[in-house]
Amino acid sequence: MVLVRWHGHSCFEVCNSVTIVTDPHDGVSLGLPPPRVKADVILISHGHDDHASGRSLVGKPDAVVIDEPGAYMVKGARIKGVKAFHDDVQGRRLGFNTIFVFEVEGVRFSHLGDLGHVLTPEQVEEMGQVDVLMVSVGGDYTLAEENIERIGPRVVIPMHYWVEGIIFPYFPLADVEEFLRDRPNVRRLGRPETTYSRETLPTEREIHVFSLEASPH
Repeated sequence: MVLVRWHGHSCFEVCNSVTIVTDPHDGVSLGLPPPRVKADVILISHGHDDHASGRSLVGKPDAVVIDEPGAYMVKGARIKGVKAFHDDVQGRRLGFNTIFVFEVEGVRFSHLGDLGHVLTPEQVEEMGQVDVLMVSVGGDYTLAEENIERIGPRVVIPMHYWVEGIIFPYFPLADVEEFLRDRPNVRRLGRPETTYSRETLPTEREIHVFSLEASPH
């Protein structure tokens, strides 16, 4: 089983025998609790503060930081970084963005970072099969939808959207409900974590909505 825990915004912890943390924020600059995790591997899609300000907080002393495209094998985890852009003008406005695809215990995850354009067929081919996709939905969610369809994951996890208390000065973040409206197979977990395994992945695509606060019982 692979544990996935959301630490808010675009920061996830994915762990089994290895702990991978994506796009760590420092908490305070976003008005969110700081991520409480120690990673073996830190993946940073791009250098903007809301995706990288927590890199010194979340790593073990020997943590490996990966922030550029390439193929990597770290502590049993197979990781691929695919070159992409934060905007739709080849990075001329907002720079580069690295899409990460990584496999833990037979489950293939992908974190799109702040992808600002529709994926090309070549990028989709380079990514390969994706079981669980983490995708930003707080901006242009129609763009998110098009990329989801091109990738074809079994599970979609929304990220990078408005939550209570968040400080985000760049542009108004949309609520996740705008993305979820009229979509089938939405599972509201009511908690910040869940587990995945090859055997328990859904046969029909589901959207799994994490919560930073556990729902009262």
